[in-house]
Amino acid sequence: MAVGIICEYNPFHNGHLYHLNKVKELANGEEIILILGGNFLQRGNLSIINKYDKTKIALEYGINLVVELPFQYATQSSDLFAKGAISILKKLKCNKLIFGSESANIELFKQLAKIQLNDKEYNKRIKRYLKDGLNYPTALSRALKDFSNFTIIEPNDILALSYIKEIISQNVDIVPLAIKRTNNYHDTELNNEISSATSIRKAIKELKDIKNYVPNITLEYLKKENWENNYFNFLKYKIITEKNNLNKYQTVDEGIENRILKGIYNSNNLEELINIVKTKRYTYNKINRMFTHILCSFTKEEVKKNKELKYIRILGFDNIGKKYLNSIKRECNIPIITNIKKENIDLLSLELKCDSIYNLVMNDNTELFKQKPIIKNDTNLI
Repeated sequence: MAVGIICEYNPFHNGHLYHLNKVKELANGEEIILILGGNFLQRGNLSIINKYDKTKIALEYGINLVVELPFQYATQSSDLFAKGAISILKKLKCNKLIFGSESANIELFKQLAKIQLNDKEYNKRIKRYLKDGLNYPTALSRALKDFSNFTIIEPNDILALSYIKEIISQNVDIVPLAIKRTNNYHDTELNNEISSATSIRKAIKELKDIKNYVPNITLEYLKKENWENNYFNFLKYKIITEKNNLNKYQTVDEGIENRILKGIYNSNNLEELINIVKTKRYTYNKINRMFTHILCSFTKEEVKKNKELKYIRILGFDNIGKKYLNSIKRECNIPIITNIKKENIDLLSLELKCDSIYNLVMNDNTELFKQKPIIKNDTNLI
């Protein structure tokens, strides 16, 4: 059996290293499997380090096996994000899931998850709050308070609740364990050695020195080019040329495409566009995810085709991870993909398309679609 963690490493920083050291203590010698958000992430961001370089970092710090969270889960709201990640951990026979959380209250998460899954009145209350114009995270928090007198508002607590709900829903024999966060997820300024990823990304954008906040290996893989203008220009082209068909893309709903079309001609960058389109109901992150879906031509039809996990893609492993993979792969009833071959290229078609778009936006010449898993031997990465 093995321990699972779910991370994006955007970028890998001192807080992640702290988390990983705690995971090793709790793992008690068991293999550690990372479900990694790849090039496009849950808040709609592009990863500032590509997924294979993130894999190298993860392996260097003691992860045994790195598996990609497919795009169709990695760029969705917390419930779908969790569904994909827990589905992979189930297939890989993990018996523990360790995650960071603001409250780290597992029993509370279990109590609230059961309300969400079993109480029909709770779901009616959610729908009512959504009709009143609240965004989903706020509606969820208010409904939970109505039925339990507790609120869940912090992003990692929301994810933790989604993980536990999926563990229960999928009837998976996984024990959830929480590590309490030591910093504020929303912090935008660097303030100590363990700072938020948000503050580090902001500092990178402002060309500030971040060497005190990330391990040296992260600095080696950071690219200095400003890719945000590329992103906005590609997105603007896509929106203008498909202005009559935007609602075919995932999360483009309820006529929001009209606000997008109005905003695209009145904004000079992504930040301006998001702020023009944003409403009380449509949060910054939801809009950001929506733009990622438009940019990558991720349609509602593709969502229907990819509701269930169809494959597991390996990004890297060390000797321990390889041995573990060999021990469980015969029991896995879906393909475990290490190399791109004719027989699995259709399964990876969405991922390969998104990798190509990522390369365009980031000016990254890495041939991601040809990349084989990163292998870490006892002494080096190859």
